[in-house]
Amino acid sequence: MTVKVSVVIAVYNPGKYVEDCITGLLRQSLTPDEFEVFFVDDGSTDETPARLDQLAAEHPHFHVIHQESSGWSGKPRNTGIEAAQGEYVMFVDHDDWLGDEALERMYDYGKANEADVVVGKMAGIGRPVPQELFRVNRPRATVSNAPLIDSLTPHKMFRREFLNEHNMRFKEGRRRLEDHVFVVEAYLRAKSVAVLGDYLCYYHITRDDGSNAGFQRFDPVGYFGNLREALDVVEELTEPGALRDKLFSRWLRNEMVERLRGQRLLKLPEDYAEELYTEIHKVVTERFGPGVVARLGLTQKVVAGLIFADRYQDIRTLAEWEAGIKPTGELTSLEWQDGTLKVGFDSELQIDGEPMTFRRDGERQLLGLPLSDEALKVLDDQGIKLDAPLAKSDVDLVVRHREDARQFYLPVTSELHEIAAGDGVFRQRISARAELDPETAASGAPLDKGLWDLHLRIKSCGWSKETRLGAVRGQGVEAGRLAALTGEPKRLVLPYWTEGPGNLSLDVDQHTNKLEGEAVAFMPPAQGTVEGSAVRLPLPLHIAATGGDTVQLRFERKNVGKYPADATLDGRIATATLPLEKLTGMRWAVRVGVPSAARGERKWTRLPVDVVVDADGAAKVIDRHTAPAKPAAKKAAAPVKKAPRPLWRRAAGRIKRALTNQKKG
Repeated sequence: MTVKVSVVIAVYNPGKYVEDCITGLLRQSLTPDEFEVFFVDDGSTDETPARLDQLAAEHPHFHVIHQESSGWSGKPRNTGIEAAQGEYVMFVDHDDWLGDEALERMYDYGKANEADVVVGKMAGIGRPVPQELFRVNRPRATVSNAPLIDSLTPHKMFRREFLNEHNMRFKEGRRRLEDHVFVVEAYLRAKSVAVLGDYLCYYHITRDDGSNAGFQRFDPVGYFGNLREALDVVEELTEPGALRDKLFSRWLRNEMVERLRGQRLLKLPEDYAEELYTEIHKVVTERFGPGVVARLGLTQKVVAGLIFADRYQDIRTLAEWEAGIKPTGELTSLEWQDGTLKVGFDSELQIDGEPMTFRRDGERQLLGLPLSDEALKVLDDQGIKLDAPLAKSDVDLVVRHREDARQFYLPVTSELHEIAAGDGVFRQRISARAELDPETAASGAPLDKGLWDLHLRIKSCGWSKETRLGAVRGQGVEAGRLAALTGEPKRLVLPYWTEGPGNLSLDVDQHTNKLEGEAVAFMPPAQGTVEGSAVRLPLPLHIAATGGDTVQLRFERKNVGKYPADATLDGRIATATLPLEKLTGMRWAVRVGVPSAARGERKWTRLPVDVVVDADGAAKVIDRHTAPAKPAAKKAAAPVKKAPRPLWRRAAGRIKRALTNQKKG
C-alpha cells in the first residue's frame, strides 16, 4: 500500500514533552501501513535517543535518524523530506501533538481538494494561534481570498511531489523565521491550499520551562535580517500592488507594530527595547510604503506612523496609555429555548477603569490619544487620521475547552450604541445575543464531555481584547441558569459560575459533580410533595430532549437497598411512583439518575431531600439535613422506699453495740 503521510519531527532534547507527541502519533486513525514517522534526532544529549530507538523497535512504521547537532530545526526537517515516501509530508514539533484523526482528516481533505498544502486547525495552549483563519473550512484558499498569511508555522501537510518539483527546502544555516520563508513560498507557489477548520488537528503548547522557540529574547539585528528574507520571497513571487501590500502588512503588524504596544513593549528592559525599535525602524523605512500601512487598524497605523517619523518616546507614551485598556462584559440574560442556550450580553472597552470615550467633531468620530501636538501633526502629514471606525466595531463569543483549548465561534447578533458622556463626548457599547446549541456548537458537531468556558472578544479601532463573561451580570440571569438534558444519546449541559471570579462556564455530560451543588441551590426541599404514592420533586433541569432514555429517581438506604423508579417530566417537575411496600417504616435518601452519553449509563446525584415513609405507608419529603426524629424518652420510675426495720431488730442492735463497747473498756 502507498504510504499516505510521512510525519517529520525534528528532535533536540525534548525531555518529557516528547511523550505527548508520541502518544498522539500512536492514536492516529490511519493504520500503520498508511503513515510513517521520522524522528530526526539533531544530536540530543538527554535520554531521547534511547527512547526513540526503543519506540522504533516496537513500531516498524516509526523510524529514527540520528545526526550531529546543527543547532537549527531546518536541517533535520530537510533530512526528513529526503527520507519521506508518503504522498504528503507533515511537520510536527517534538513538544506538540496531533488530534487522534488529524492525519487521516487532513490527507482526505487534501486529496478531495487536490491541495498542495493542507492547513489543519490549531489550538494554542498558552500560545497564540490564528483565530480568523480557522473560523470556517476553506477548501480553495489563497493568500488573496483567505488570511493564510496569519499562519506561517510549518505544522502543515505538504504534497511531497510539490516540494520536490520546486526544490523547496528549509534554508541552510542557523536562523530565526526560517519557517516564514518556507511557508510563504509554499503559499505563493501552491496551486491549491486547503484549510480544515472544523477539526482540531494540532495542539501547540507552552512548555513549563518556557523553552519553546520564540519565547526567548532574540538578537534584533539577526532577527530582522532574516525577516527581510521572507519579504524577498514575497517580492520575487508577486507584483507590486495590493496583494504585496496585504502580505507585507502581516509582518509590519505582527513582527513590528505589535512588539511596540502596551505591556509587550513596557515589560522589556529599556536598552533592549530601544535596540529592538532601531531595527524595526530600519526595516519599516526600507521596505514599506503607505499602501502597507493602510492595511492596518487605526491604532496600528498610529504606531506605524510614529515609527516612520522616528518618534520612539511618543511610542512609549502611547504604550503606557494602551496598557490601561481592558475589555468588559456584562451578562444580561440567560435562558434555554428548545435546547439552545440564549446568552445576552453588553460589552465595552475601558481605560484605567473608566469607559473609553470618543470625541465628536461635526460628522467625525475621533479617537483621543495622549500624544503631543507635534506627534499628531506628523501623523496628519502622513495621511493618518484619528477618525475612529466605530461602525466596524464587533464582538465575538467563543466556547473554549478548558483542557485542550479547542474553541468554536458561536452565532452572534449585535447592535452598536452611542452613549453620551459629556459635551461632544460619547461612549460605545455593544449589545449582543449569542446562541449556544450543545448539539452543533463544535463546528456542527456536539460539544463533547468536559468543561467549556465562554470568552468574549471585542474588536474595535485596531484593538482585539478578550475577557471572560459572567462575573458581572444582571439580577434576572440566575433564574435561567438551569441544566439542560439534550441530544441523543442524552447528556446534561450545566451552566455554572466558576469559583472565585464567578465566570460563566459549562459542564458538559457531568464531567464533575457540580449538579449536586446546583440541586441544593435550585431545589427547595419544601417544594417536594407526596400525593398518595406519587412523589413530585422540582429538579434543576430544563429538559430539551424527549423520548429514549430518561431521568430516574432512586430511593436508597445503606445496608438495606436501592430502589429506582422511572420519572415523568413536566417542565422542571419530576414525578415518580414510590415503591411503598419496600420503603415503609424507614427514611430514604433520594438520588436522580441522569443519562450520560460518555458513560453509556446514568450518573446518580444526591438530591437535598429525603423521603420518609411511616409504618402506615404515609410518605413525606423533608430536608436531607433534618435530623431524624428521636424516640420519646421513657419516664424514670420513682425510687422504691425501704420499709423501716422492726422494733425488735433495732433493740437487738443497741444491745450488741453496748456489749462490744463494754469488752473494749
